[in-house]
Amino acid sequence: MERRKFVCEMLLTLMTLFHILLTCVDSASASGLGRRNLLANGLGRTPPMGWNSWNHFSCQIDEKMIRETADALVSTGLSKLGYTYVNIDDCWAELIRDDKGNLVAKNSTFPSGIKALADYVHSKGLKIGIYSDAGYFTCSKKMPGSLNHEFQDAKTFASWGIDYLKYDNCNNDGSKPTSRYPIMTRALMKAGRPIFFSLCEWGDMHPALWGAKVGNSWRTTGDINDSWESMITRADMNEVYADLARPGGWNDPDMLEVGNGGMTKDEYIVHFSLWAISKAPLLLGCDIRNMTKETKEIITNEEVIAVNQGDYDDVEVRMEGDIEIWAGPLSGYRVAVVLLNRSPFRNSITANWDDIDIPTKTVVEARDLWEHKTLKRKFVDKLTATIDSHACKMYVLKPIA
Repeated sequence: MERRKFVCEMLLTLMTLFHILLTCVDSASASGLGRRNLLANGLGRTPPMGWNSWNHFSCQIDEKMIRETADALVSTGLSKLGYTYVNIDDCWAELIRDDKGNLVAKNSTFPSGIKALADYVHSKGLKIGIYSDAGYFTCSKKMPGSLNHEFQDAKTFASWGIDYLKYDNCNNDGSKPTSRYPIMTRALMKAGRPIFFSLCEWGDMHPALWGAKVGNSWRTTGDINDSWESMITRADMNEVYADLARPGGWNDPDMLEVGNGGMTKDEYIVHFSLWAISKAPLLLGCDIRNMTKETKEIITNEEVIAVNQGDYDDVEVRMEGDIEIWAGPLSGYRVAVVLLNRSPFRNSITANWDDIDIPTKTVVEARDLWEHKTLKRKFVDKLTATIDSHACKMYVLKPIA
């Protein structure tokens, strides 16, 4: 899809948002969503960082690999960089609840139970996440959802020591997510333990417009897959809502695919750069027990991570065909900039100061975050770089005069 066409379509979509908001308000009024912020857990002051099982393993998970992943987060140094969540996705539970209606860990794959696994993860200085669904069954249909069991399940998660809940939207009763999701919000707030609440609503009813009162993050897109087209489309969709993210509530374009093998190194660098500058959750989706050196170099880039975890202001994007300039302000009058070449050809890209909110005539020092070097040349009014196809440059620009 051509970028200009996509933007036009998104603008047309935004013109319908007023109508959607009215629909949301109808549901919100019934649920109490419109009256106050239901979520007050103090979590998510910066975008969450960690790992999730789904992108690489799908349903092929067990307690051994979760323990090994926790071990790997520590042994590789990833946890020291902020990757602290170990999130179990779909397929961890038995299909049938116990005789008291409680969720039960799948005996064939999690025989020790989730409480013991949570204790192990916590012993490593990490946090543990789990998955459920605002429907009768989860998306795999291999375990129950939490619809009509919200308070019971929230208490169960808290009793196990869960720190993060990813809450999906499959196999529901047809009611609006604005009715179903706040029920789990209330349940988590009464469970007796702070639990990061990730709304996996797929962006269908524009949760960026109402998610801040309900969750700590909200999906703005459908599921990602390990391809350039999927990744870049999700970045586009997510960027539309940039000004709605803030500490405690983040836009989520889905988990990272870096290291899963479907994209080139340059494309994975674009992927990581765009998620970082967009202040998206940095949830790894590869097998970190068996990372390549290349993958590790990308996901351990401390300078790029610092952009993601630093002071927040919304990112702005300027586009000319397949040439894009993503920019977001940082502390100390600095600006993070990504020069992105989406085209199949090598291109020269120029960021003019008036495009990225730097005063005209300002002298700027440029730090190349992927080359890990400060450029010797100083820049006035603009910065130009030649970028390969499906590649980017990422800088932090610091005014010096």
